[in-house]
Amino acid sequence: STWGPPLAGLRTVTVVAVLLPLWRPGNQTMRGPRALFRGAAAAARAVGAQASSFATGPRQADGTFYEFRTYTIKPNKMKDFLDLTSKTIHLRTAHSPMVGYWTLEFGELNKVFHIWKYESFAQRAAIRTALTKDQEWQDKYISHMLPLLDKQENEITYLVPWCELGSSEKDGICELVTFQMKPGGPAVWGQSFKAAIKAHINSGYTKLIGVFHTEYGLLNRVHVLWWNESPDSRAAGRHYAHEDPRLVAAVRESVQFLESQQNSLLLPTAFSPLK
Repeated sequence: STWGPPLAGLRTVTVVAVLLPLWRPGNQTMRGPRALFRGAAAAARAVGAQASSFATGPRQADGTFYEFRTYTIKPNKMKDFLDLTSKTIHLRTAHSPMVGYWTLEFGELNKVFHIWKYESFAQRAAIRTALTKDQEWQDKYISHMLPLLDKQENEITYLVPWCELGSSEKDGICELVTFQMKPGGPAVWGQSFKAAIKAHINSGYTKLIGVFHTEYGLLNRVHVLWWNESPDSRAAGRHYAHEDPRLVAAVRESVQFLESQQNSLLLPTAFSPLK
């Protein structure tokens, strides 16, 4: 995926086969070895420039990624789970920053969704090791939390290069929109998808928090996290946006690459940094 970061500081290398006439001594019309290398390098630069344009923006400069965690709670244990987490979450955030923590109100039930930020996979591995050795965390939270769960899921995602992580200035609600795109990656649908997102931003009824693409989990999936003041303001804004011909045109262009879409309304917990 052209939206991913370089691995350990390395850049993606595109191998290009260039067909040029062979050089023979005494044949001035044929290209010598240096000319061959110059031709191959020029062709590689051209292909590299084209590949970079597929990313719809500059490449991500570092290895920062976001872990999406979704827990399915036993239906009669949601209150117990939230009370326990509220009392002990400070033990977890002492190890690494949490972006946000929500309960799902619409779209799916009996679930919580939280996002964690990491600078690298090595950092995450070190943090996970530290958590297993944190006896207070294990005794006060993990041992009591696990019996309340039905299921745990996680995904590793990156912000797309043309998006920075947003924030909220006041309390509100979030909407997580998950798009399952047709195979081919952003080289196929990146430009039209970006245009559709920008059209929603320009409509002014909602605020973009982040656009994330999945690296581990179900691939060809893009998550868009929006912030709204309330479910009613979101509904009114959507109604208005559907009458905007520019937005409708941008969405119509993008949906040709869409396989499925799911929307979930998220309510922030009292301890969520992102409200």
